[in-house]
Amino acid sequence: MPNAYVIGLGKSGIAAARLLKRQGWHVTVSDRGNSATLQQLQQTLAAEGITVQLGHTLQPNPAKMQQIVVSPGVPWDAPPLQQARDLGIETIGETELAWRSLQQIPWIGITGTNGKTTTTALIAAIFQTAGFHAPACGNIGYAVCELALQEATDSQSPPLDWIIAELSSYQIEASPTIAPKIAVWTTFTPDHLSRHYTLENYYRIKAQLLQQAQLLVINGDDPYLRQHAVNQWPRAYWTSTTGKANLPNGQGAFIEEGWVHVGTDRLLPVSALRMVGAHNQQNLLMAVLAARLAGIDQTAIAEAIATFPGVPHRLEHLGTWNGLQFINDSKATNYDAAQVGLSSVEAPAILIAGGDAKAGDDTGWIATIKAKAAAVLLIGSAAPIFAQRLEQMGYTKYEIVETMDRAVVRAAELGQYHQAKVVLLSPACASFDQYSNFEERGDHFRQLCQLLLD
Repeated sequence: MPNAYVIGLGKSGIAAARLLKRQGWHVTVSDRGNSATLQQLQQTLAAEGITVQLGHTLQPNPAKMQQIVVSPGVPWDAPPLQQARDLGIETIGETELAWRSLQQIPWIGITGTNGKTTTTALIAAIFQTAGFHAPACGNIGYAVCELALQEATDSQSPPLDWIIAELSSYQIEASPTIAPKIAVWTTFTPDHLSRHYTLENYYRIKAQLLQQAQLLVINGDDPYLRQHAVNQWPRAYWTSTTGKANLPNGQGAFIEEGWVHVGTDRLLPVSALRMVGAHNQQNLLMAVLAARLAGIDQTAIAEAIATFPGVPHRLEHLGTWNGLQFINDSKATNYDAAQVGLSSVEAPAILIAGGDAKAGDDTGWIATIKAKAAAVLLIGSAAPIFAQRLEQMGYTKYEIVETMDRAVVRAAELGQYHQAKVVLLSPACASFDQYSNFEERGDHFRQLCQLLLD
């Protein structure tokens, strides 16, 4: 029996381990952690015949492992993985493993710096409204290996018609053979440079997905993509919120006179989408264009868009207290996403920001703060750094409150004082200093707001 070694005991790693076991591998999973939750998982998987090593780091050995499967959070260039490849041990990502089982099913792969999750959720909603079994997966919804396992074992579940996969650069770089039927590139701005080092390398990884796709959808309003991708993919379909004349090659989806058009077809009014912000009009265009390229009819598209509720943690409206709206934008983990979030809400706003700071250009974000924020409440390890930057840029209406609990209480007070319209959590940071992920951070914000709103 061949030996497979899975790194990471998160959702993706567990799904990969179970799929490999199903395929006849002897499976070992390793994780550097050793928490009570991981120990419980260790017992659960042991009962399924899967070995789990906790507090453990990979030590490549071709005699003991013929394949290594890596969860998305594990750096692809980590020295043990480099060593494993040098020793000839096949090393792949969890998404690549799933692709090998599911490549007979058409995929839509959505990538980009920002906008991936909303676009993926919109596409999945359209396909499901049209009657397809087309779950969202990858960075949203299911781990892709969960779908592969379900397809192989669950006779009660309908067969998959399409796979709608949100794919990060981490997943793409570890998945060399993924070739979706349709690839969507939402935006491109600097992010994850601590992992990918250069903007060019980050771009190259994202571009890999499109190079292997049959049909391409690209955001024509994104300056970097417009400059770099037009000549690279002359056959691509583009999107523009500012009319057909601004499609780089004349083919694709666009907005004119308040309506979404694809080619010569006028499909639906932009107002049908209940989500705020110009960026969501762009997400709408990309989703509708992908659906049309897949042959989905206008009726199903219009119905799906009209009933789409939005995405948790992305400009999620939680409720109103004394005329003050509370909005959860915890998924805004970089400056560009946070600037888009703040730009999308009514002014004056009380902004809650901070967390685990990332590299990037904060000047546009701070300019938007100066224009729209009556006050900024800073949390997490980034708080002193952000305070210094705001001072340098001439903005002094900030307070360091450190925790989310203090931030929500203080935001309610300041909201009343400034007669603000909105309290917005839009952190411009990763969450790992205080939370396991952005979802946990957003859930905590929601719980605290609910105490006020009840």
